[in-house]
Amino acid sequence: MTEPTTSEQELLEFLLYLGSGLTAAGEAVTQIQDRLQQVGAAYGAPQARISVFPTLMVVSLEPGRPATQEPTKQLYGGLRLDQTAELYRILWAAEHGEIDPGEGSRRILALVKAPPRFGPVIRVTGHAVLTTGICLILLPTWNDLALAALFGVLVGVFKLAGVRWPAAQMVMPVVAALTVSSITFLIAGSGWIDADLRAMVAPLVTFLPGAMLTMAVVELSAYEMITGASRLVAGIMQLLLLAFGILGAAQLVGVPPPTAAADVPASALGWWGPWIGPLIVGLGNFLMLAGPPRTFGWLCVVLYAGWTGQYFGNLVLGGYLSGFIGAVVLTVVAYMVERLPSGPPALVSFLPGFWLLVPGALTLIGMTEYLGQDAVRGAEDLVGAVSSMLAVALGVLCGHPLYRGLARTIRKVRPG
Repeated sequence: MTEPTTSEQELLEFLLYLGSGLTAAGEAVTQIQDRLQQVGAAYGAPQARISVFPTLMVVSLEPGRPATQEPTKQLYGGLRLDQTAELYRILWAAEHGEIDPGEGSRRILALVKAPPRFGPVIRVTGHAVLTTGICLILLPTWNDLALAALFGVLVGVFKLAGVRWPAAQMVMPVVAALTVSSITFLIAGSGWIDADLRAMVAPLVTFLPGAMLTMAVVELSAYEMITGASRLVAGIMQLLLLAFGILGAAQLVGVPPPTAAADVPASALGWWGPWIGPLIVGLGNFLMLAGPPRTFGWLCVVLYAGWTGQYFGNLVLGGYLSGFIGAVVLTVVAYMVERLPSGPPALVSFLPGFWLLVPGALTLIGMTEYLGQDAVRGAEDLVGAVSSMLAVALGVLCGHPLYRGLARTIRKVRPG
């Protein structure tokens, strides 16, 4: 077997960094492998063999050639929206062979180390805004909304501490859940104001990206067993940590956990409450995750497309299928926006959209009630959350081929 030349070594390193970055951004492994195959073909390696796993990649430029196996921990963790956008700019250039592999690797390392566009105060404010938007979608009362905003500031500070001290990231969900839940239970026990799960779930659910659970189901559906199962286990573990913190707070404070108020009317804040939620969620994501310049408008377009699809899907088909319709619309619009000259990458615009479909929030409420005192309602919420998650995942699976079909139709109608 021949040893790889310097240029081949640079290409191998470039593919490894690209794949690691896409994994950190939250892209599905099937998409990562397909895109890296295109990059390999653009640089004279059309028979490259690429396998992507949760914490490592295996790359061989030709069948029978030595394979390079490298861990992806140097790019471990989620990327901000601006980092994801820059990563996709590098990927698009690489798919056309327009960037030197060595330069591409250096640019990826630089974007990972780049500081956020916004300072800590703005990022904490963004988390509070995002929390308020999520709470709006959960049909809260005014008291819930005010508490959710305050808790959003508190949890935002915890998240910054987790970034500063990586060793504390594993226990941060428990610490945040214990703190927020203890305050909620103390307020509820004092009778000062009414408080329920909506106020405390909205800030805590940001520890559990709905995209993680949804992408896990997508990958399992594509028979990517290792990565899909790993993401699913990681999501469930995060869910259990949050639920443990909430129940630990109930045990510590001595107040039984309140349940989500089923009798809160849909018009508690007026009809406009849920409809302004996507705008607030978009603004919160933009500030907290350092959205790229001139992308906020496109982000809102995608979020409102998904929310509108879910809303009308609920009117016509019912609750479970509404998540399917919302995910289909969200995915198609996100990829259509990506085709526009000023549009951001689809991953930048539609990953925040999973907050609107709320599988994570419903799952956390259900798990808390199930492990608490309201087992019947908790079991119902858990079944509903699992069904919603499957519906969202199927929507993403169907949305991408639907977009490709629409793109081919548009190219036939409008050549060039």
